[in-house]
Amino acid sequence: MHAIITFAPTFSEKGRFLSKLYRYILRSYAGPLVLTFFIALFILLLQFLWKYVDDLVGKGLELHLIAELMFYASATFVPLALPLAILLSSLMTFGNLGEHYELVAMKASGISIWKVMRPLVYLSVIISIAAFVFSNNVLPVANLKFSSLLYDIRQQKLAFNIEGGVFYNGIDNYVIRVGRKEKDNRTIHDVKIYDHTERMGNVKLTTAEWGYMELSPDQRNVIFTLFDGYNYQDLFNTRNYRENRPFDRMRFSEQRLKFDLSEFNLTRTQEDLFKSHYSMLNLRQLTHFIDSLGHRFDERRDRYSSLFFKRYQYLSTIDSSLLAGKPAQATPDTTAKKTSTVKLPVLSNFLPNEQFNITEMALSAARNNRDNVSFNRNDFDYQAENIRKHEIVWHKKFTLSIACLLLFFVGAPLGAIVRKGGLGLPVVMAVILFVFYHILSMTGEKAARVGDLNVFFGVWLSSLVLLPLGLFLTFKSTTDAPLLDAESWKKAFGKLEGITKSFRR
Repeated sequence: MHAIITFAPTFSEKGRFLSKLYRYILRSYAGPLVLTFFIALFILLLQFLWKYVDDLVGKGLELHLIAELMFYASATFVPLALPLAILLSSLMTFGNLGEHYELVAMKASGISIWKVMRPLVYLSVIISIAAFVFSNNVLPVANLKFSSLLYDIRQQKLAFNIEGGVFYNGIDNYVIRVGRKEKDNRTIHDVKIYDHTERMGNVKLTTAEWGYMELSPDQRNVIFTLFDGYNYQDLFNTRNYRENRPFDRMRFSEQRLKFDLSEFNLTRTQEDLFKSHYSMLNLRQLTHFIDSLGHRFDERRDRYSSLFFKRYQYLSTIDSSLLAGKPAQATPDTTAKKTSTVKLPVLSNFLPNEQFNITEMALSAARNNRDNVSFNRNDFDYQAENIRKHEIVWHKKFTLSIACLLLFFVGAPLGAIVRKGGLGLPVVMAVILFVFYHILSMTGEKAARVGDLNVFFGVWLSSLVLLPLGLFLTFKSTTDAPLLDAESWKKAFGKLEGITKSFRR
């Protein structure tokens, strides 16, 4: 007789096998995650540079300022880059495993898709927690630094640069024109300098045949050394100045003029001016602001309503028939109970000139009241929208974490179903899904901001749409359902066609 010997793996051997498998899956996932994250961040930075290139070029910014601005801008783009990276990397990882039949080998070994996804699920939970900490603590500071620095750069003047044949007014209270500038950028010809420091117009003028233009050793001043010129000054303090137009002319062979360039240095605005903006507050501060703004809005509205009805309470006693100039129709109530109002036009009791004055006063009062109501209505709308903006940012502290989880549960099962890795089909599918998610998110936020949607529903609209999609794809991948099998779709459509025919009959 022959003995059949079977080798069953022990519990420790199975545990070691799963630990090696999990390490392999984590390594396969970590590389695409980091790569796609920085690629997405780089693309968003390029978009930022394209948008603000006109505000950055030509201002002589130092390299460390540009690097600081790019660093803070990249931090503000993390809420867009991180979900896209998770979606793309999960789709690529499971697509590669399916394309190389590694998922088939794992299933043959008794390891389900859910067990394969387990380490990445734990990692996604950790990333989601880190994303919440980043969104609540780091992102407000990054927004503050980025906004204040960008504001200062946009307010910065262009670097000192005088071109030939162009009037240059970059220096306050002076207008400089250089007829021709030699290639050394130092020698200038046909120079005209208009001095407006006295705020009297072109009353001081300096002209020169040629000269030199150079910076001081400390780079804080520009020095013009002019030769063969004249200084003109209008004598506007003399008698009959406007008729005679006297002026004083002084010739010089050499003259030096110095202009301060301190205004071209970047001046930093105090960050306290930006701290109260809703995008620069954490969760606790947003809760405090929402509560304070809500109480202030309710008090303002109640106070206005009470004052309005106290001021115009006589409107409820006016007989509308008198305003229309028609007698009131008798009703059972009016015949049963007589009132003291006179059933005649109001203006007929006054003289014609008095009637005109009364009408003008009434129209003026009506216009003022209309403007008052319109102003307060716009003010109430602005305050309500401001409160909604704070609530939207409050909810968005959590949407980044939830989006990371949901997009993982969309990308990983979809990659296992598609079974295509690399940068081809997964990138196309990931971009399409992320664009769909981003459009839903922006549409919901905009509708919530203007009040067309509830704030909660508007902010969480994209997550509510992705949740059933993620559950559906996860269920299909774990049950090995032929989601992309043409024969199964033909059978499903055949059944649907049969059901529709039976209903028609």
